[in-house]
Amino acid sequence: MLTQVGKFLRQMRMNNNEILKEMATKLDVTSAFLSAVENGKKKMPKSMRNKIVKKYDLSEEDIEALDNAILESNDTVEINIRSLPDDRKGLAISFARTFGELDDEDIQFFTDYLNKRSKGE
Repeated sequence: MLTQVGKFLRQMRMNNNEILKEMATKLDVTSAFLSAVENGKKKMPKSMRNKIVKKYDLSEEDIEALDNAILESNDTVEINIRSLPDDRKGLAISFARTFGELDDEDIQFFTDYLNKRSKGE
């Protein structure tokens, strides 16, 4: 199944008139590996994200789109809580533990809150 990362990479290839092999060579991976990343069979390594940004000189907008595609393509989200104060660690753990139980009203509340925060409100 084509992932969001796969869609992003294919669109980038088309915009640059490249075939899979050319992009794979540019990113220093095999065509088979790049194809597996696009099709969701392999997870894109963090180092590949940085290579894409550098090799294709992505704009801030494109970097954000790539990062969003990476997040949407992953089955898990990792949060490094090691350096956080204990109260924030506890909050992150509690949120993760109960995330699957949130109802539509809870989701809307958190979505609204986070959207306001991202806009600096």
